[in-house]
Amino acid sequence: MRFFGLKSCDTCRKALRALQAAGHTPDVIDVRADGLAPADLSRIVVQFGAGAINKASATWRSLSDAEKTAGPAALLAAHPTVMKRPVIETDGQWTIGWKPQVQAIHLGE
Repeated sequence: MRFFGLKSCDTCRKALRALQAAGHTPDVIDVRADGLAPADLSRIVVQFGAGAINKASATWRSLSDAEKTAGPAALLAAHPTVMKRPVIETDGQWTIGWKPQVQAIHLGE
Protein backbone atom coordinates (compact mmCIF):
# COMPACT_ATOMS: atom_id res chain seq x y z
CA MET A 1 0.00 0.00 0.00
CA ARG A 2 1.31 3.41 -1.01
CA PHE A 3 -0.13 6.56 0.54
CA PHE A 4 0.35 9.88 -1.28
CA GLY A 5 -0.43 12.92 0.84
CA LEU A 6 0.96 15.71 2.98
CA LYS A 7 2.09 15.34 6.56
CA SER A 8 0.55 18.75 7.29
CA CYS A 9 -2.88 17.69 5.95
CA ASP A 10 -5.48 16.88 8.64
CA THR A 11 -7.36 14.48 6.37
CA CYS A 12 -4.14 12.66 5.50
CA ARG A 13 -3.20 12.32 9.16
CA LYS A 14 -6.67 11.00 10.01
CA ALA A 15 -6.57 8.50 7.13
CA LEU A 16 -3.08 7.33 8.01
CA ARG A 17 -4.04 6.77 11.66
CA ALA A 18 -7.10 4.76 10.61
CA LEU A 19 -5.11 2.65 8.16
CA GLN A 20 -2.43 1.91 10.75
CA ALA A 21 -5.08 1.05 13.36
CA ALA A 22 -6.54 -1.43 10.85
CA GLY A 23 -3.15 -3.13 10.59
CA HIS A 24 -1.86 -1.55 7.38
CA THR A 25 1.70 -0.26 7.10
CA PRO A 26 1.53 2.12 4.15
CA ASP A 27 4.59 3.44 2.38
CA VAL A 28 3.99 7.18 2.85
CA ILE A 29 4.97 9.57 0.07
CA ASP A 30 4.78 13.21 1.14
CA VAL A 31 4.14 14.98 -2.16
CA ARG A 32 5.68 18.21 -0.86
CA ALA A 33 8.88 16.66 0.52
CA ASP A 34 9.24 13.66 -1.82
CA GLY A 35 7.48 14.88 -4.96
CA LEU A 36 5.64 12.64 -7.38
CA ALA A 37 7.53 10.17 -9.56
CA PRO A 38 6.62 10.63 -13.24
CA ALA A 39 5.05 7.14 -13.40
CA ASP A 40 2.90 7.84 -10.33
CA LEU A 41 1.90 11.26 -11.65
CA SER A 42 0.87 9.68 -14.94
CA ARG A 43 -1.14 6.95 -13.23
CA ILE A 44 -2.94 9.44 -10.97
CA VAL A 45 -3.90 11.56 -13.99
CA VAL A 46 -5.08 8.48 -15.92
CA GLN A 47 -7.16 7.29 -12.96
CA PHE A 48 -8.69 10.58 -11.82
CA GLY A 49 -8.13 13.19 -14.54
CA ALA A 50 -9.22 16.67 -13.43
CA GLY A 51 -10.66 15.03 -10.28
CA ALA A 52 -7.08 14.79 -8.99
CA ILE A 53 -7.01 18.58 -8.56
CA ASN A 54 -8.18 20.00 -5.23
CA LYS A 55 -9.79 23.28 -6.18
CA ALA A 56 -10.49 24.07 -2.52
CA SER A 57 -6.79 24.02 -1.59
CA ALA A 58 -4.72 27.03 -0.65
CA THR A 59 -2.32 26.08 -3.44
CA TRP A 60 -5.10 26.24 -6.05
CA ARG A 61 -6.31 29.61 -4.76
CA SER A 62 -2.78 31.01 -4.98
CA LEU A 63 -2.36 30.07 -8.65
CA SER A 64 -2.76 32.65 -11.39
CA ASP A 65 -5.64 32.30 -13.83
CA ALA A 66 -3.13 31.27 -16.49
CA GLU A 67 -1.71 28.53 -14.28
CA LYS A 68 -5.20 27.22 -13.54
CA THR A 69 -5.80 26.57 -17.25
CA ALA A 70 -3.01 23.98 -17.40
CA GLY A 71 -4.03 20.34 -17.56
CA PRO A 72 -3.93 18.08 -14.49
CA ALA A 73 -0.55 16.55 -15.39
CA ALA A 74 1.13 19.93 -15.78
CA LEU A 75 -0.49 21.29 -12.61
CA LEU A 76 0.53 18.30 -10.50
CA ALA A 77 4.05 18.30 -11.90
CA ALA A 78 4.52 21.99 -11.09
CA HIS A 79 2.45 22.08 -7.87
CA PRO A 80 2.08 18.59 -6.32
CA THR A 81 0.32 20.06 -3.26
CA VAL A 82 -2.69 20.90 -5.45
CA MET A 83 -3.46 17.16 -5.53
CA LYS A 84 -6.66 15.99 -3.86
CA ARG A 85 -5.56 13.89 -0.90
CA PRO A 86 -4.89 11.24 0.06
CA VAL A 87 -4.28 9.08 -2.99
CA ILE A 88 -3.87 5.45 -1.98
CA GLU A 89 -2.62 2.66 -4.23
CA THR A 90 -3.06 -0.95 -3.16
CA ASP A 91 -2.25 -3.79 -5.55
CA GLY A 92 -2.98 -1.62 -8.59
CA GLN A 93 -6.25 -0.23 -7.21
CA TRP A 94 -6.24 3.55 -6.78
CA THR A 95 -8.49 5.67 -4.58
CA ILE A 96 -8.60 9.38 -3.89
CA GLY A 97 -9.90 11.28 -0.88
CA TRP A 98 -11.08 9.85 2.44
CA LYS A 99 -14.86 9.69 2.06
CA PRO A 100 -16.83 6.75 3.55
CA GLN A 101 -16.73 4.72 0.32
CA VAL A 102 -12.92 4.98 0.22
CA GLN A 103 -12.68 4.11 3.90
CA ALA A 104 -14.80 1.00 3.27
CA ILE A 105 -12.37 -0.17 0.57
CA HIS A 106 -9.28 0.21 2.75
CA LEU A 107 -10.69 -0.54 6.17
CA GLY A 108 -13.08 -3.30 5.18
CA GLU A 109 -16.10 -1.58 6.67
